[in-house]
Amino acid sequence: MSNRIKQMRTSLYERLIQLGTLGSWEHITTQIGMFSYTGLTGQYSIEHLINHYYIYMLRSGRINMCGLNKFNLDYVASAIYETVLLFPEKKKQCIC
Repeated sequence: MSNRIKQMRTSLYERLIQLGTLGSWEHITTQIGMFSYTGLTGQYSIEHLINHYYIYMLRSGRINMCGLNKFNLDYVASAIYETVLLFPEKKKQCIC
């Protein structure tokens, strides 16, 4: 299970970079465990992901990495990419 989570972290990071998503995303691969702080914070960016993409995370931007798989990874990365474009000031450098 831990290897799958590591692979999802790496895959999400790589996809965000491929899309050209603004910001630094290395923190996704350096964190450990089932959860990851995305660096997204604030009412608008989190609500956008919930209301438009049905991607649920805590208001702190913490997401459950176990919910990612090879079938939804591109969907989640694209949703984060669009959200950062719409709300660039809401992407913070994660100091996790």
